[in-house]
Amino acid sequence: MANMNPKKNEMPSQAPDVRNKNFDEVALGYTEEMALDEAARCLNCKNMPCVSGCPVKIHIPEFIAKTAAGDFEGAYEVISRSSSLPAVCGRVCPQESQCESKCVRGIKGEAVAIGRLERFVADRHNNMCTEAPLKPESNGHRVAIAGSGPSGLTCAGDLAKLGYDVTVFEALHTAGGVLVYGIPEFRLPKSIVAKEIDTLKALGVKFETNTIIGKTLSIDELIEDGFEAVFIGTGAGLPRFMGIPGENLNGVFSANEFLTRINLMKAYKEGSDTPVMNIKRVAVVGGGNVAMDAARCAKRLGADEVYIVYRRSENELPARAEEVEHAKEEGIIFKLLTNPVEIVSDENSFVSGMKCVKMELGEPDTSGRRRPVEIPNSEFVLDVDAVIMSIGTSPNPLIKDTTEGLETQKWGGIITDEQGKTSRDEVYAGGDAVTGAATVILAMGAGKTAAESIDKYIKGLNK
Repeated sequence: MANMNPKKNEMPSQAPDVRNKNFDEVALGYTEEMALDEAARCLNCKNMPCVSGCPVKIHIPEFIAKTAAGDFEGAYEVISRSSSLPAVCGRVCPQESQCESKCVRGIKGEAVAIGRLERFVADRHNNMCTEAPLKPESNGHRVAIAGSGPSGLTCAGDLAKLGYDVTVFEALHTAGGVLVYGIPEFRLPKSIVAKEIDTLKALGVKFETNTIIGKTLSIDELIEDGFEAVFIGTGAGLPRFMGIPGENLNGVFSANEFLTRINLMKAYKEGSDTPVMNIKRVAVVGGGNVAMDAARCAKRLGADEVYIVYRRSENELPARAEEVEHAKEEGIIFKLLTNPVEIVSDENSFVSGMKCVKMELGEPDTSGRRRPVEIPNSEFVLDVDAVIMSIGTSPNPLIKDTTEGLETQKWGGIITDEQGKTSRDEVYAGGDAVTGAATVILAMGAGKTAAESIDKYIKGLNK
């Protein structure tokens, strides 16, 4: 019997005034009772509109039906057919704009909580299952993956399941890419990422860390070394700045640097080798998920006042609604319709404030959003001692500059066809290295598509 409650089960979470002082996970996850009740809200639609909203095409009604029947391991098996990172996706995917946006239950109420159910099923499997997956029989072919973020891990997992000998090369000392350096512990515990990577290792995937493709090894050297194809999933880790006066002052961070110090280097812990300075009044420039992550981290580091400074209104904020809500609950102050024009210094070249102007929304620009226009004589100084720039990132040019014949966009993104194939026959790419900064699940979808394409390419070579 379907549960016709128009509202989804609420996600249990830490209280805002508790969680904004620690780095423990905010959302606590469904209980078994809650999962069963939520799964019963699914109507098991024959045309499965939710699947069309999933970039990796998880068979959502099937996994929810098994969850509703209490067959949680069967539900996990359905998800893992399509996704190599189910516990990750259940936490960080923007389901509200993807699978849940297509849910029929959302027409007259709230959509089924697909993401929360995916998280429950994946967490239960990881907590209950002690057996490693069986390593597939080798097909004798080798593939190299540059980058261990979501696109690289997905491509690696899908190819390993087909019997390929896969080696993932990661520039940093820990595998996981943006999942470990970019997303805070309170949103995605690193133990979850490590568990997913252990599963890939059990399938035979090898990881080489501290290896920068384009410097330590080139794409051509990988091919000369016997790899029959290479997938580039190196992300978009090159931060952008506004080009305003004062961006070189002490106390100005890119969001990438700030979050990497915290997430990967554990700067919030006593005795950290890479501590973040003692900041008390922080301005985060930008309005996306990364800006929310940086602001919420700054609050947890002990800042008294943390501002989100964004030049458009709340309706145009690109961050997930849930992340904005959590930030507000935790005491983050939103300075909307505000644009920085200069970062001000003290006599020691440290940040002492940020000069801003007020904005209003004018006519729509090419993106369809109303263009922010400066209000004359509206200048003021925001009293801060640190500024974190979170206005976007670009692909690092290292691979582009060291790989002959690899065509790229003017802004650095690698050009591919719909199957992930680049201008080089044996080279494929996907994720943020192609599109620029996007979501984890879109990167995973690109990795999945490229794995299928690589498999066809190598099989075609060996007919």
